[in-house]
Amino acid sequence: MKVAIYEVEPWEQATFESLQDKHELAFVEGPLRADTVGEHTDAEAVSTFIYSRLNADVLQQFPHLKLIATRSTGYDHVDLDYCREHGITVCNVPTYGDHTVAEHVFGLLLTISHNLVEAIDRTRKGDFSMRGLRGFDLLGKTLGVIGTGAIGQQVIRIARGFDMDVLASDLAPNDELARELGFRYAEFDEVLTQSDVITLHVPASPQTQHLISTDEFAKMKHGAVLINTARGNIVDTKAMLEALAEGRISAAGLDVLSEEPAIREEAELLRSEFRHQHDMEALLADHLLLRQRNVFITPHSAFNTREAVLRILETTRDNVDAFASGSPQNTV
Repeated sequence: MKVAIYEVEPWEQATFESLQDKHELAFVEGPLRADTVGEHTDAEAVSTFIYSRLNADVLQQFPHLKLIATRSTGYDHVDLDYCREHGITVCNVPTYGDHTVAEHVFGLLLTISHNLVEAIDRTRKGDFSMRGLRGFDLLGKTLGVIGTGAIGQQVIRIARGFDMDVLASDLAPNDELARELGFRYAEFDEVLTQSDVITLHVPASPQTQHLISTDEFAKMKHGAVLINTARGNIVDTKAMLEALAEGRISAAGLDVLSEEPAIREEAELLRSEFRHQHDMEALLADHLLLRQRNVFITPHSAFNTREAVLRILETTRDNVDAFASGSPQNTV
């Protein structure tokens, strides 16, 4: 089977090389669009990232196409109606960073609870004093989880390992999941008022825009900690700055900021195309939150581990192999 792999970065190619024993591979640096179809119209399978436009104008130029293996969770760049009508199977990467992001949540939380940044910086300067470094245990604290999707569930599992009590809010509560993982669903306001730590795991949407704003900060337990590894616009930055200044929340751990450009999924951040379009360093260099000593910000890197990035590539490779062997997987 001829497989044309578009939008391929040099570091991705090695993972696909194992396919060469069974398939003819073609690597193309740029995205697949109507004006870049090029010489691979005889391909039976194509693999792209989300910058390609797999609409009818493009797909009809591949008369032998049987499989689209997108290297992403999202697939809104693929014309699914056309694929159904022409018997083209579409596979995606359903998950790749659930555990990874959940671990990052606790990296931020432990940084706050044990004053790790200050302790490490101070010790590097030869200062071994304990002054101002007293933290707090996670044991017995209540974690409020907003959104119990794949990442939220992993966060709950880790929290239970720390012997934290967990309250969760979700538009579609899953009582069986709550029994299995040992947490309780509650109304949104109750989660805000009862939690020592609140962590956000909902997608960006008109409904979640500024989900956490002035009224919500006012309801939080005095001195609560906010963790956001979801999307920046879920939190009203001005309201958060006011809540921090007034001590309504004691600290925040953030992997996302509202000024970030909109992204569909984190893997975009690894692409040269994204870096070409957006200068993140310049965009965020003067952000007010960076000057707050009780705010700990990472550069939208929660998903970025060797294992998570490799899972994207290996799942895509396995999707091609599974289709070729007659047992398609991760179909959409």
